[in-house]
Amino acid sequence: MDQSAGQAVTAIENDRRDAEPTPDIEPIVHRAPGRLVLARGIFTGPAPKISDELYAVVKGKSHRERMSLRLEKGAHAHTNTYFGRFAASYWQRWTTVTEVEVSLRVAVGDRARVRLAASDIAGHRRIIDSADVDSDGVVVLRAPLDQYVDGGSLWLEFDAVGGELAISELAWTAPAPERIRPVAIAICTFNRAEDCAHTIAALASDGEVLNALDRVYVVDQGTDLVSDRELFQQTEPRFGDKLRYIRQPNLGGAGGFTRGLYEVSAEDSFSGAEHADVILMDDDILCEPETVLRLNAFANLTVEPTLVGAQMLFLLNPDYLNVGAEEVHLHELRHGQKVPKALRNTSMLKRNQERRVDAGYNAWWTCLIPAEVIARIGLPMPIFFQWDDVEYGVRAREAGFVTVTLPNAAVWHADFYWKDFDDWARYFSMRNSLIVSSIHADLDPKAVTRKLFREIAEYLVGMQYGLAHTTLQGIEDFLQGPKVLADGGIDALAAARTSRGDYGETKKHPAATAPVRQSDIQMRRAGGEPSRPLLVLVKRAIAQWTGRTQHGVVGVTREDAHWWHLALFDHVVVTDASQSGVRIRQRDKEKARALLLRTWRVLRRLRRDLPKVSGQYRAAQSDLISRENWARLYGI
Repeated sequence: MDQSAGQAVTAIENDRRDAEPTPDIEPIVHRAPGRLVLARGIFTGPAPKISDELYAVVKGKSHRERMSLRLEKGAHAHTNTYFGRFAASYWQRWTTVTEVEVSLRVAVGDRARVRLAASDIAGHRRIIDSADVDSDGVVVLRAPLDQYVDGGSLWLEFDAVGGELAISELAWTAPAPERIRPVAIAICTFNRAEDCAHTIAALASDGEVLNALDRVYVVDQGTDLVSDRELFQQTEPRFGDKLRYIRQPNLGGAGGFTRGLYEVSAEDSFSGAEHADVILMDDDILCEPETVLRLNAFANLTVEPTLVGAQMLFLLNPDYLNVGAEEVHLHELRHGQKVPKALRNTSMLKRNQERRVDAGYNAWWTCLIPAEVIARIGLPMPIFFQWDDVEYGVRAREAGFVTVTLPNAAVWHADFYWKDFDDWARYFSMRNSLIVSSIHADLDPKAVTRKLFREIAEYLVGMQYGLAHTTLQGIEDFLQGPKVLADGGIDALAAARTSRGDYGETKKHPAATAPVRQSDIQMRRAGGEPSRPLLVLVKRAIAQWTGRTQHGVVGVTREDAHWWHLALFDHVVVTDASQSGVRIRQRDKEKARALLLRTWRVLRRLRRDLPKVSGQYRAAQSDLISRENWARLYGI
């Protein structure tokens, strides 16, 4: 993750609440209770910046605590909210649960009413069960899961009719399976020590979640060590002997997360017990501990072993959902593609995901991997980062294991919107998209090279010479074959970072002191997107080549920084996506000429050699993902 995004995360993380006191940790015994808790009633979030209305909406006077809600006379509340809903459609489609119970302890001043409500794919409300209560005790409502295949959820509604109503110990439950699957968490971190310490503290703050975990692996690949943080040192004893802190060289997200899978699947990891499912979790998230409980409960009740992923909410805009469900288009070298009907970039205070949408894979900000998947398909590819989670999800599906991205289970992660596309990470995105797609799809060399030429041409007319270079570097290294993965990406990372220094527009400058005369900058807004973009691309390329562009220094906002707009000029100050500075693009015909010639040569070779190189990666995959190869990379 880039530095600006990390700063944004830290700014939010500094507002987190102190960890709640944690009760003594009970020994883990994998014996199923009579009923399994699928989700709990949570009424306020893990940090002050998180809106309480993501958990429950109240009209009237009330008092909230994390696990309880008190309504004064006449007040009304409902949990038809992001974290308050129960995703009935997903539970009916993927699990053995046929009926769900929701129980809660109530204390009433006089009369109160509790309703269990449901929705369908259109969001229409209906009442499933209800109870009028006039004395303290436990209320239990039930709902069969028999009308939700394509969509719909359940939630509760409360009315404090005649006096005060206090609600606590709210839990959605179902008959427990014969055994409860052990589960571990693996957190990969690289120089996000403070953020990682907060994530670990969040897990320790919830006694029920902590008791459900067998192990927590913290894989530290950085130089700013998590173990040096005071918060980590204070939190570590709460885990007892569950916490494993591991240091290793920086092998990217792939190397860090794989270390967790490697350790969990080792023969002696759990003293002879069955191997655990593993929840992979980013270091720089704002963690909702309840999400861990929900993912684990779902995985315990699926008909077949299933990868269960959390959704991603924006960290800087925490009521907005970034990822509802994603899929990959291998033939187009595209991942992170929105599944039709899934919500994206949507306020969860205003909308809910009513339809069930089926994911192709789930990224590893938080995702549960069943032990059977690790045993069947092996470990991830050593491709450093970018596409490692995609490849593993695709490989799992090919082996018969589906992925479910579970609504109402999420973490907050640094917004992708604030990361500039023109970054060294493009190297790994380009190289790894070719590696993964060539292994799992029969790529058409003509279609692939045509697509890549179009993209690089857009970079060149937009004066993004460094981005064109980084993209070509990724293609060139792909063509080296599997040997490029021999060190897990350490050399590739260094080369991708340093070689961009030759291109001035890759450098970020403070807006107020950028190396241009501020009085010379004239802002230019973009018009509408062209209806015939290929024709416009040709026209812009000719204009850039011949110098028939508008001269002088032009300022362009991030939202207007489209290639077809920037190509009209020859000297542009563009706002960086992080909003922390600007980049300066300037027409350079010689660089454009050299990169165009390089593009032609590289893509000609790619068209010729793609089938052969694809075969090499396929043949080498079993060795690349082997425990022996990863042990070599880890030096163990």
